[in-house]
Amino acid sequence: MPNPSVPSTDQVAQATATLAQAKDYLRTQPRVSDVLPLLAGLLDEDTGVPILLGDVLRSAARLIAEQTCTETDEIRLIITGLREAAQEATDWHVLHWDVQRLRGYAFEAAGPPTAT
Repeated sequence: MPNPSVPSTDQVAQATATLAQAKDYLRTQPRVSDVLPLLAGLLDEDTGVPILLGDVLRSAARLIAEQTCTETDEIRLIITGLREAAQEATDWHVLHWDVQRLRGYAFEAAGPPTAT
């Protein structure tokens, strides 16, 4: 396995900024047909956000478990929390199939954004 480079904090911030941009875009009431390609990438069953987030959380839990000098109840709770969150995030990968099923439906043109 190749040794990947360490992402910078700026790169991680850019990734989360991109997700925030997608969130803001969705709030503008775009056409569903324009949104489906974004959702397909975000929820891809192999490389989408749920799978990647689950892998990141699982790896973080493993590293903490391996490198903790003194294992305390608090550390065990943190590790358990990370592992449980990883499983929940990974479970979201099934949304990929919902996006695929939406491709077969017709949608009305988007209207102006509604006030919330």
